[in-house]
Amino acid sequence: MHDTQPGAAQRIRVALLFGGRSSEHSISCATAGSVLRHLDRERFEPIVVGITPEGAWTLWDGDPADLTLEAMAVVADNGSRVRLPQVAGERELTVQDEAGERTLTVDVVFPILHGPFGEDGTLQGALELAGLPYVGNGVLASAVGMDKHYTKTVLEHAGIRVAPWMTVSRGDWQRYPDAVRARLGDFPMPVFVKPARAGSSVGVSRVDSVLDFDRAMAIALAEDSRALVEAGVSGREVELGVLSGRAGELPRASVPGEIELDEGRFYDFDLKYRGGDGARIVCPAPFDDETLAALQATAVRAFEAIEGAGLARVDFFVSPEHGIVVNEINTMPGFTSISMFPVLWEATGIAYADLITELIELGLQEDR
Repeated sequence: MHDTQPGAAQRIRVALLFGGRSSEHSISCATAGSVLRHLDRERFEPIVVGITPEGAWTLWDGDPADLTLEAMAVVADNGSRVRLPQVAGERELTVQDEAGERTLTVDVVFPILHGPFGEDGTLQGALELAGLPYVGNGVLASAVGMDKHYTKTVLEHAGIRVAPWMTVSRGDWQRYPDAVRARLGDFPMPVFVKPARAGSSVGVSRVDSVLDFDRAMAIALAEDSRALVEAGVSGREVELGVLSGRAGELPRASVPGEIELDEGRFYDFDLKYRGGDGARIVCPAPFDDETLAALQATAVRAFEAIEGAGLARVDFFVSPEHGIVVNEINTMPGFTSISMFPVLWEATGIAYADLITELIELGLQEDR
């Protein structure tokens, strides 16, 4: 805890990390801007660390109003450098800039990064090595949740229904494309082709004909070394938020939100982040009590199956034919004030600013 001036109330110092090396850099910037604009400054003192697309950690001193989806902001390299503690448990960031070198003590880290090198366990591992408390999922849950192949493998082992899939490496696609195309015959059209380790619908294609398959594979494998080919599941697209419990209590699930799509559309990057016609969000989504309870229980089971901590968004398909099918788990969902995760919790009774506070407090007490 820290006094900023004589007589000032002690505030919790939060190192907010954003940006990063993934293709979701600008989405992370928008999330950080929204969090900074709503953070309770009477309780929390932010230390803002922007990570450039090249991976430089900088002490960021810009205007949060500039960090929006419309601006598609990018962290610029201002020449400063921020380093993690060199001794576990010291809780001091080292900052080097024109003024020289100094240290800043922090109480907790809030890593608001999406995609590889932020949401996949790599950053979480660095924070664990440094002995810094942090918000959100640990190394295992982050790595499993980021990798759609292993998410499905773990969920299926836990008895949770997932859509049929196959995983194709870049090497197998280069060496045995005909064999992969032959396996495609096991899946009814449409199928979805996705990078195994990317989020925000980056690199995802809907394939309605075998003639479009090669192009979809090229798009997915441009993002990752493995691609997931997944059977399309007809049904309602539904998402629920999950939060860890307090003091040993069970995780909590939000009310469901439903994505209503126009015929022939899927929830791609443009619809998710740039809006426009073709998609509508209904929250809370109307379900009977039995289905609602099953959705919430399955969301919590999925969270526990990956050893989740802090938060996650669990995405479902619900249909009379297939029942409840988990599509994927997002361990650091988009967190702007209009993103689905905070919208779900707002409808459940936790306002956006209070949700930020809850996550920070969970990070301070999390036992991973």
